[in-house]
Amino acid sequence: MYLSLGNKKDIVSFKKALFNGLAPDKSLYYPIEVQKLSEDFWKDLQKMDNFSLALAVMKGYINEEIPEESLLDIIKKTLDFKFPTVLVDENIYSLELFHGPTLAFKDVGAKFMSACMDYFIRNENLNKKITVIVATSGDTGGAVANGFLGIDGVDVVILYPKGKVSEIQELQLTTLGSNVSALEVDGYFDKCQEMVKKTFVDKDLSEKLLTSANSINIARWLPQMLYYFIAYRDLNRRNSNLVVSVPSGNFGNLCAGMLAKKMGLPINHFVASTNENDTVPKFMKTGTYEKQKTISTITNAMDVGDPSNFVRILSLYNNNFNELKKELTAYKFSDEETILGIRELYHKSKYLLDPHGATAFLGLKKYLFNNPETTGLFLETAHPVKFLDTVENALNINIDIPQHILELKKKEKSKIQIREYKQLKSFLLSR
Repeated sequence: MYLSLGNKKDIVSFKKALFNGLAPDKSLYYPIEVQKLSEDFWKDLQKMDNFSLALAVMKGYINEEIPEESLLDIIKKTLDFKFPTVLVDENIYSLELFHGPTLAFKDVGAKFMSACMDYFIRNENLNKKITVIVATSGDTGGAVANGFLGIDGVDVVILYPKGKVSEIQELQLTTLGSNVSALEVDGYFDKCQEMVKKTFVDKDLSEKLLTSANSINIARWLPQMLYYFIAYRDLNRRNSNLVVSVPSGNFGNLCAGMLAKKMGLPINHFVASTNENDTVPKFMKTGTYEKQKTISTITNAMDVGDPSNFVRILSLYNNNFNELKKELTAYKFSDEETILGIRELYHKSKYLLDPHGATAFLGLKKYLFNNPETTGLFLETAHPVKFLDTVENALNINIDIPQHILELKKKEKSKIQIREYKQLKSFLLSR
């Protein structure tokens, strides 16, 4: 069961939280109880494959609303690609999360959410069309579009900030057609996200079945725990102090990792690595949360001045700032520092980083400098080809482009340009 963080008397099922996206008061849903994993789970972890591991982690959050056999099928559709941990420097590993269909970590949450929704639509004969609406700073939109493409009874509407996504990201958003529509917003990601939230409390849209596919949706957020468990199993570092650095924008990914720790996963410490949008690094110094105006950077997926999921992190620690500080450190890095990070690891190990992974690498290195007796893991959240110009210019090399991305370049973009919420509203009412 899930409660609204704004009204803890508002308690709903997994299915209700999935289809609602947000609570009626615009707050995020949050599990009533953090599921603790059994001693048998930890004893058997090294023998588990990805599917049995994921089933054990996730089933407590579904509360038998999806039968175990069907949930296992959903998990198999979700985790149908690899999650390798790669040694890139002394005692530093990269967790590669870009081997899915859209070359980004968000494939996990998008595939899980779309498969859950498809299950309920097919098995409960929902006879009204559902509109999945999503704001993206780059990778979320492509992953969601791919996950929901062609699912009967579902329309997908993607809002993305004009000129703030990479060329390949935009192609992934705007070339699918079918049940996917792309709206290019004149503004930053925060504006897109605020528009999405506004649709859920707009009485004129109340007859529409709207849900969000951002990480504000519990079905997008929760399954991101899984690759933390997979990496821990694969590293087999039971007696080491494991530190994990996460490139952080809307803070859903990091929040999922911290939830995994609360479930018992023995991660010693987390590092939130941000760009110049340093709302959380400032908070971790002062204890005062002040949202900021968004700044454009080369790590566009982290260009978020008011990260939605940070309220969930605070809830994990009962809003106790001192307890949170024991387990989270946050750093910011400039574009120039990020470029140097890409160059450093390439020249040292011939390992290619995308700008977001480079930020996480820098955050991990900075933390390990004062904490050397640890194993470090950073999340490489997107394939470098998604930020082709930045990486190639940083290293003065040419990167091989996967064939399916070359095919994308041949397609024509289809998008609708909007500036204001009323244009989004008009579009949704016309569907």
